[in-house]
Amino acid sequence: MLALKSVSFALLGASVLALSACGGSSETASTETPSQASQAQTVTLAEIAAHPRRADDAARDKFRNPVPTLEFFGVQPDMNVGEVWGGWYTPIIAPYLASGGGTYTAILYQEEGSERAQKRNQAFKDKFVGADGMGNIEITSFGKNDTPINVAEPLDMILTFRNVHNWMGGGYADKAFADFYAALKPGGILGVVEHRLPESSTQDPKGRSGYVQESYMKDLAARAGFEFVGSSEVNSNPRDTADHPMGVWTLPPRSATPKEGSPEAKDFDASLYKNIGESDRATLMFRKPL
Repeated sequence: MLALKSVSFALLGASVLALSACGGSSETASTETPSQASQAQTVTLAEIAAHPRRADDAARDKFRNPVPTLEFFGVQPDMNVGEVWGGWYTPIIAPYLASGGGTYTAILYQEEGSERAQKRNQAFKDKFVGADGMGNIEITSFGKNDTPINVAEPLDMILTFRNVHNWMGGGYADKAFADFYAALKPGGILGVVEHRLPESSTQDPKGRSGYVQESYMKDLAARAGFEFVGSSEVNSNPRDTADHPMGVWTLPPRSATPKEGSPEAKDFDASLYKNIGESDRATLMFRKPL
């Protein structure tokens, strides 16, 4: 069972129902009884996650917990869901939406003046667009440049995984949350997973360690107009103290090591950090008011 804070199951259920009502469900779906709708949806998130196409990714499931995370956010197969700078989660979310008539919207990097962004976007398209089971992937972009997220219709949900520190480092975290707010329909959900800095620590506004306090992210969301719905501990890791010599990248999967001869290299034991596992992560849900 998911460990939830500040949100009841009743509230979460109401949120999901509200989204389904405004998410463009087909007339057939709206006239089905609950039992008929259940029978019609034969593919579950767990089945999608167990597909052989994810063989190389599945080893990280014990740290990233994709199925309970997406269940917490309330992803439904008939939604239009945008994923910011996707990749690892894409072969779960896109096929799940394709199975129920929903749409996966890939919110890629802005490419203007960035060869690195162009390469990343092309790699994403080569891997997923037109691939078996991925459905019809819509493409848009997001970044520091002063342009909105361009979508044909407002999205039911936007999901982002371990990205907030990047926007902080680039100086456009407020813009990011404002852009997400604008791209969502009223009642739409923003789901955020991010490496978590303890509230007792000092938050670097640039997020250089890769860790961000929950309170900092809640403030960013509130300034954009979002309501906080609740949080889950599904991605928590109490072994992670968030004070490592190379920041979060000291931990798996990066497992960065200090340069030979540097102060950090003295008494550095890589095995200690591997035993911690991946980072402790906040899992936060916000809603654009109706």
